[in-house]
Amino acid sequence: MSSIPLHPRFAQVTARIRERSASERAAYLARLARLAVRTRGSDRLGCANVAHAVAALPSADKWRIVAERRPHLGIVTAYNDMLSAHQPYETYPGLIRDEARRQGATAQVAGGVPAMCDGITQGEPGMELSLFSRDTIAMSTAVALSHDVFDAALLLGVCDKIVPGLLIGALHFGHLPCVFVPAGPMSTGLSNAEKARARELAAQGRVDRAALLAVEGAAYHGPGTCTFYGTANSNQMLLEAMGLHVPGTAFVHPHDGLREALTCEAVRQVLGLVHGGPRFLPIGRLVDEQAIVNAMAALLATGGSTNHLIHWVAVARAAGILIDWNDFSELSDVVPLLARVYPNGVADVNEFQAAGGPGFVLRELARVGLLHTDVATVAPGGMAAYFEVPVLERAVEPEAEAVHGEALPAPSSALLDPPPLPARAGAGVAWVPLPEAPGDDTVLRRAAAPFSATGGLRLLTGKLGRAVIKVSAVPADRHVVQAPARVFDSQEDLLAACARGELEGDVVAVVRFQGPQANGMPELHKLTPPLAVLQGRGQRVALVTDGRMSGASGKVPAAIHVVPEALAGGPLARVRDGDLVRVDAVAGTLDVLVEPAQWAARAPVERPPEQAEASAHGLGRELFAGMRRQVRSAEEGAVTWL
Repeated sequence: MSSIPLHPRFAQVTARIRERSASERAAYLARLARLAVRTRGSDRLGCANVAHAVAALPSADKWRIVAERRPHLGIVTAYNDMLSAHQPYETYPGLIRDEARRQGATAQVAGGVPAMCDGITQGEPGMELSLFSRDTIAMSTAVALSHDVFDAALLLGVCDKIVPGLLIGALHFGHLPCVFVPAGPMSTGLSNAEKARARELAAQGRVDRAALLAVEGAAYHGPGTCTFYGTANSNQMLLEAMGLHVPGTAFVHPHDGLREALTCEAVRQVLGLVHGGPRFLPIGRLVDEQAIVNAMAALLATGGSTNHLIHWVAVARAAGILIDWNDFSELSDVVPLLARVYPNGVADVNEFQAAGGPGFVLRELARVGLLHTDVATVAPGGMAAYFEVPVLERAVEPEAEAVHGEALPAPSSALLDPPPLPARAGAGVAWVPLPEAPGDDTVLRRAAAPFSATGGLRLLTGKLGRAVIKVSAVPADRHVVQAPARVFDSQEDLLAACARGELEGDVVAVVRFQGPQANGMPELHKLTPPLAVLQGRGQRVALVTDGRMSGASGKVPAAIHVVPEALAGGPLARVRDGDLVRVDAVAGTLDVLVEPAQWAARAPVERPPEQAEASAHGLGRELFAGMRRQVRSAEEGAVTWL
């Protein structure tokens, strides 16, 4: 596989990123090197510090940490039972501690991070905290790891802002080896297509609340991630592409017996990466320019979430790597679309997994030179290990195994008299090759016969600024929309206009003052059903906004993440009702067709005071005022920590 030459454009983009990032990346790696050579935490810290750190641990664990200097793992968990995807994490710390002890090591929950559900807050005030929760999670990860007693970390998180936040936080502790531990998707319920249809009927007033709630309850019905290919499941695809998971872990169900075995395998693999071992691999070195480009290619090849054009810019920046939307756009020109999973198809992630899943996509990209295979990964086999799938193998008898092949000496201190290890018989994991053909070619394709020769995302530029559009789910005859603008200063105003039947004829709905500085850049997924109804009537419809759409954004063309945002003086603040707007995903343009002199003479409108007041207060929004003032643009990753 490594002998396949890289695609020239793929190599060119990688080289450009490396050159652009050279100074910042070198400074970042120098900081890691200084941290990596320090004495381990329990030897370096004062006695009182160490005593506090281990006070609540069993005596055998204290012995291993203090006397035997065995590896000590920090667990950072996003567990709560509000998020279906994170509910399974309730039992993971005990499982991890047990496995660590069997390997002669120890583990502690270093800390928890907040995890909110965008599905609950869609269209509600809480959504204005959503994007900023990512950096809050990053800071919470830093707080957890700041105790500085750990030799490696396991990161437990799945959903939208949680994985990017954990990754950003971990990269600020980039001298530590880290492995992500997912929990998997929920089982298939009501199809995503049926759910979307019910939402459109509800938008037309043809389905009442009780009926719609029954539909939604049948779609979202148990533990695990939502089954559409939104931001949460895109996260898992990108982590596989970067080699940060145990291979093939992403889409195994929470209660599958294989899931527990894979979680135990994550413990074993991270222990193999600790300092002093044969494969010392801190996360800050693993996440390099090639790993970032691999993630970008995987996103494009699967028609993944537009949110990652913000999140992965921030992730890269945390590792001293600078990427922008031009890089995504140039890669999209050559990366083929290999997957059709809702919303850019009808299949759910369980069908995607059954057809071959992430491993199939990564293998196919590698075969056409669109994946860096000469990269470090948490798996010993490198990127090739991610082209296979895990299966349960023979039962493993309960016994304490040594780390790095050393025998575990008997404790000699009465003070630290260890209790016996708990008995637990588990199962091991083996990996088997994927078939050459996909299990279902309506869901997955070979790179030689893709769904599309190009990726699912486009960069748009023009008089209205820079924006991105997800075209993989949009019908080809809707890739260009030119129509009069109808301008709204909030999503509520647009929803009300739709309810009143005011949007007749072709229309480009412009929803402004939705950027990071204005109100935290909420997702506007609630706009999809009513706009889809208009499109279904034969109207030519598009959305233009400086806000975000969900990873589940679908068939209505939407130019989103417009920068500069309206509150920062961006061009959307100069658009008026009736202006002719052209959204052209073919040419890659976003323009307003107004006579140049007239356009130049226009002053930007100010944000309505009542809207500014509403977004500044209530439901905790005032606590995030500093982030709104500090935040960078969407194309700069909407970071608040620079």
